[in-house]
Amino acid sequence: MRTKADILPECPVATTVALIGSKWKLLIMRNLMSRPWRFNELLKSIDGISQKVLTDSLRSMEADGIVARTVYDEVPPRVEYSLTELGQSMQPIIKSMEVWGTAYKERLQSAGEV
Repeated sequence: MRTKADILPECPVATTVALIGSKWKLLIMRNLMSRPWRFNELLKSIDGISQKVLTDSLRSMEADGIVARTVYDEVPPRVEYSLTELGQSMQPIIKSMEVWGTAYKERLQSAGEV
């Protein structure tokens, strides 16, 4: 029987892209870096994401061990999503993307292109 490791790309960069390569997953992780979020908070905070895509992305990230889903025994039920330890380990990647994106925008502004 094939394991998950067997179906991931051999290239480590391709593996990372396979796990978090969609823009939606990156934006979800960006939010979850600061604190746990409820589903509707995430939905409202990520411009353009649909409920289905958010649901699918969260389920996929949960299955990959990147996101934890915590259900609280309350009425009405409360569910929060947070980064797991594995998800937290991706913070330097996302932070580097933030730094690069900021520098790029500043470069465009100084060149008068924005």
